[in-house]
Amino acid sequence: MKKIIATSLVLIIAPLLFLKVASAQLLTNTSDPGGLDNLTTTVATQANFGQVTIEVLVAKIIQIVLGLLAIIFLILTILAGFRWMTAAGNEEEVKKAQATIKATIIGLVIILAAYAITYFIFRNLPFGGGGGPQGQTF
Repeated sequence: MKKIIATSLVLIIAPLLFLKVASAQLLTNTSDPGGLDNLTTTVATQANFGQVTIEVLVAKIIQIVLGLLAIIFLILTILAGFRWMTAAGNEEEVKKAQATIKATIIGLVIILAAYAITYFIFRNLPFGGGGGPQGQTF
C-alpha cells in the first residue's frame, strides 16, 4: 500500500515540476512587451473565467478537491470489493475488505458533509461567493 501511495505521489508531482520549467519560458519572451498579460487574458477568456472573484475561485477549488477525494473513496471501495471477491473464503481477507469498505463509507459521508457545509457557507454568507459578475455559481 505504501508503494502505491508513493508511486501515485511521484506521478502527480513529477509533471508539476516540468510544468513550472515549461511556463518559465514564457517570461523570457522579450519580442512582445505585453506578452504575458495578453497570454493570461487569452487563457482566462478561453477558460470562461471572466471577472472571477477570489470567493468564487476558492469555492471552485474546494469543489474540485472534494470531487477528487470522492473519486478516491470510490476507487478504494471498488478495490475493497475486489479484495472481498478474491478472498476465496479466507476470513481474514474478508474482514480486511469489510473494514476498508466501512472506512470508505465513513470517509464518503464526511466528504459529502464537507461539501454540503461549504455549499451552504458560500451560498449564504455576505461575501457573495455564490455568484460572480458573470453569473458564475458554486
